Amino acid sequence: MATARGAVVWSRPYLVGIGGCGMSGLARMLAARGASPAGSDCTGSALVESLRSSGIAVDLDQETAPIPEDADAVILSAAIRPDHPQALCAQERGLSVMTYPEALGACMLGRTGVAVAGTHGKSTTTAMLGVALADAGLDPSVIVGATCTQLAGAGGGSAGASGVGFRMGGETIPEGERSGEAGIVLAEACEFNRSFHHLRPTIASIGKVEADHLDVYGSLDAVVEAFAGFARLVPDNGTLLIAHEGAHRRVIASGLACDVQTIGFSPSADWTIGYDPGTREVYVARAGEASVGWVNQMAGEHNAINAATAYALGRICGADAGRLADALGNFRGLDRRMQMLGTRDGVRVYDDYGHHPTEVEVTLRALRQAERPHEKGGRLICVFQPHQHSRTRHLLEEFATSFEQADVVIVPHIYFVRDSEAEKQRVSASDLVDRLRGRGVRAMHLYPFEAIVEQLENLCRPGDLLVVMGAGPVWQVGRGYLKDGGS
Repeated sequence: MATARGAVVWSRPYLVGIGGCGMSGLARMLAARGASPAGSDCTGSALVESLRSSGIAVDLDQETAPIPEDADAVILSAAIRPDHPQALCAQERGLSVMTYPEALGACMLGRTGVAVAGTHGKSTTTAMLGVALADAGLDPSVIVGATCTQLAGAGGGSAGASGVGFRMGGETIPEGERSGEAGIVLAEACEFNRSFHHLRPTIASIGKVEADHLDVYGSLDAVVEAFAGFARLVPDNGTLLIAHEGAHRRVIASGLACDVQTIGFSPSADWTIGYDPGTREVYVARAGEASVGWVNQMAGEHNAINAATAYALGRICGADAGRLADALGNFRGLDRRMQMLGTRDGVRVYDDYGHHPTEVEVTLRALRQAERPHEKGGRLICVFQPHQHSRTRHLLEEFATSFEQADVVIVPHIYFVRDSEAEKQRVSASDLVDRLRGRGVRAMHLYPFEAIVEQLENLCRPGDLLVVMGAGPVWQVGRGYLKDGGS
């Protein structure tokens, strides 16, 4: 290892799965700190080409491409299994092997680490906070697991290709109440496989905590305990911001020595949120301070919570209230989070990453309120691809109640990832369709994606709102529908 710019880095790290948003951001951060990273991915992409144009070598042959002889560490993305050829090669050579969150946690050492956790809204809140902190002059380093083109240019930075989900900040905080302290490293804290236990935050937030990743945890109690373990990572001189409602805060925050602050719509919260869905005005008040407000560009109460959380975290980081509010009012969003793709023949098309029942419900409600398709004689048509068979099976009844805002639901095959073949046989898309029909929702199972696009061309009419949702490759449907005749 070598020391560069005040933090420990590896001289020549090799990143397996370097083409992902988080991994590519990590590679850029390591390069900016003096390392010479390289890596591999299974397919080419715009992210891969952007890395290559920045001088970071990327192999597209993960089966036979050798790990460079001078590599001193290997970092694996969450998608890489232990029996991956390059993971096995690294072990055989005795190289230091770690996961993405382990490496990210190491990058927080010696810095002001800020980690955003919760079952929902991590990417959006992180992107909002990253842009707001930059525009408020705090010059943060930021890694977001989604594309946010606004991020790199925030705070006067270069809006080049590196803005896909990354921003490199300074070694120290240049202004604000924490001026002169170690520079900010901001990232989302994912609970899958307890990966967020490897982060080292000085400041952390926990939003709503619900049952998810039950293939890993088995029960909600185990999920809550994992979040409690994350909360215990915040040092005594740090701060935890936790949702006043829905975060199991009495369990998670019990016995913590750090400063614990709450946020929510309740007037008894330390940070009280107000929201007007008609105007999208968000208000946040803290005891002893005047209320601060702005108008969200992203619709929905859940995005009001995301923005309010970003504001509160920004204030905890020492940023000016007015500059934070101005930045949040100018935040335009990020890819696949209620993203408006375009219009075809009077049909407005949105794309969204939502893949948990709560995310489906709040997103569809927000879009229905914002777009009001029924006032135009239209309908809300949703194409939803379930993500993972285990999640679908565990939460099947919750999914069945989350589409009440939709008039028509089209369900392709469940996206098969991480689960075993045995798990794959225990539930199917047809099971969800049957549950939806049983609740009076017009639903159908169609596959492949080309067949769904053809069905949409026959089904959609002017005034309709089409929402494509899911964490898998279902995004191809919305873009396929717009490809001919879209604007």
